[in-house]
Amino acid sequence: MKKLTYLFVLFSFGALAQERILDAYIEEGLSTNLALKQQKLEIEKSVKAIDIARSNIFPKITFAPNYTIAAGGRSIEFPIGDLLNPVYGSLNQLTQSDNFPMVENQNIQFAPNNFHETKFTFELPLFNPEIKYNMLLQRDLVQTEEAKRKLLEYELKYNIEAAYYQYLQSLEALDIYKNSAVFLNQYLDFNQRLVKNQLALKDVIYASEYEINKLEGEIANAEKNIDKAKAYFNFLINRPFDSPVEVDTLLLDKLPLVQEVDALQSAAILHRPEFSQLQAGMNVNNTLLQLQEKSAKLPSVYFGGSTGFQGYGYTFNKQAYAIGQLGLNWDIFHGNEKKHKIQQTEIQGKILEVKQQEAEQQIKMQVAQAYIDYSASLKALKASEAALGSTASLLEIVEKKYKNKDALYIELIKAQNDNLIAAQKTSLAKFDIWLKKSVLDKVSAQ
Repeated sequence: MKKLTYLFVLFSFGALAQERILDAYIEEGLSTNLALKQQKLEIEKSVKAIDIARSNIFPKITFAPNYTIAAGGRSIEFPIGDLLNPVYGSLNQLTQSDNFPMVENQNIQFAPNNFHETKFTFELPLFNPEIKYNMLLQRDLVQTEEAKRKLLEYELKYNIEAAYYQYLQSLEALDIYKNSAVFLNQYLDFNQRLVKNQLALKDVIYASEYEINKLEGEIANAEKNIDKAKAYFNFLINRPFDSPVEVDTLLLDKLPLVQEVDALQSAAILHRPEFSQLQAGMNVNNTLLQLQEKSAKLPSVYFGGSTGFQGYGYTFNKQAYAIGQLGLNWDIFHGNEKKHKIQQTEIQGKILEVKQQEAEQQIKMQVAQAYIDYSASLKALKASEAALGSTASLLEIVEKKYKNKDALYIELIKAQNDNLIAAQKTSLAKFDIWLKKSVLDKVSAQ
């Protein structure tokens, strides 16, 4: 019993050490992926929106100078000369002086010419419920962006794992082809000796060379697949495409373990970012509803004013002024517009509740389907391993028969090709298990 425990601990430690290779790549990908960096910047931008909403608490001070030149337009005749000149003439006669000069009638232009106003204006909200709820709205929107980031992380983690398994599988495929090439070259030498000793016809040599040449084409294609898989994997972790990739040599020596489907479904409902996104949307809707209800019942009160200089000619002599204001805005009636908006927001809340229920059912189905696929991949591996064992045994028998001249070379080639195909299917089945495990992790938010 102690020996079995020791072996299990040793195996687990070795497996854990190897898993850290992929974990390190995932961490690197999460920290360097450009799409994820963009989403993090979106979160920072949303946080700044909170600061913008908070700035409405403070007074707004504006410097607003303007200078006006006007010509034409409406005007009014003011007969000040006709009114004052007779009086001024009488006064000059009585005083025997020119102390009261004559004045001309005035033509006053409505558009002010050579007029300036240089002022500071300020406004301070004393009571405005919209400011508070706008801040809360922006905080809820940050949660939405955070949920998008988590969704991207799960998707990126899955893509990195899938690309890594594809790379390892392409390496194993190349090894399978190379082992087959060793086998064919051995029998090319064997057949050449048979022909040399006049124990076989030369056609067996041509057949051997044909199979070797055909396999070399498969090897070239496998090498191309390795380069493509490596380039894509490095792309996901934002590395140069030809960067070396460390190989997990123990990955195929074990099978991944998963929880029961019920536990995975519960984990998905707790941790899937889609639920966080929906919850954030519901929070936004609830905050908006509170804002609308407060805005429908309560006024906004503000204090403001302006101070500066104004007058004709751009001078600041005896032109100063100051104005203070205490204002209130209260919408009394607008065809029940605010009431209808509140009802519309309440309906949107019910829609989001239904969406949440729908998402829960969909995600449970996704987990169940992924679990079924994972279980099926385990059965497929067992079948592939059994088929590989059968083809290997058959190949061994046919080899003996061929060497004893009891089988044709074409029978040996067929047995070897069957074994090659079985080895390929077994390799694909092994990696398919890990790929199905990655899909299961993604849909259950592991």
